[in-house]
Amino acid sequence: MSSNTQTTYDRIYEIVRQIPQGRVATYGQVAELASLAGKARLVGYALYRVDMKTSGIPWQRVVNAKGEISLSPLRFGTDYLQRSLLENEGISFNDAGKIDLRKYLWQPNLNSFVKSIA
Repeated sequence: MSSNTQTTYDRIYEIVRQIPQGRVATYGQVAELASLAGKARLVGYALYRVDMKTSGIPWQRVVNAKGEISLSPLRFGTDYLQRSLLENEGISFNDAGKIDLRKYLWQPNLNSFVKSIA
């Protein structure tokens, strides 16, 4: 991985670390906050690389724009782990497996957010 990619991933991870317990962000939202507008997939790639057990990055708090966990056969069952972790944080899913983003979407205070990542 190039140092430029590492820097980009580090920006993504710094943003994801700020998502509070009991809230979620979308891949696109994280991309926007990382100055990577339109690169939601890049956020997904960065989070795929996270060591889920030791990183301290709350990867589980990032979902797709529909409020769903993005299922992937490459995640070897962690889709279900993600749902379980979110439910343990008090986030509920409807019968279709969606999170109500009006209720749970993280709304960072952009003034303090900009200062914290600068």
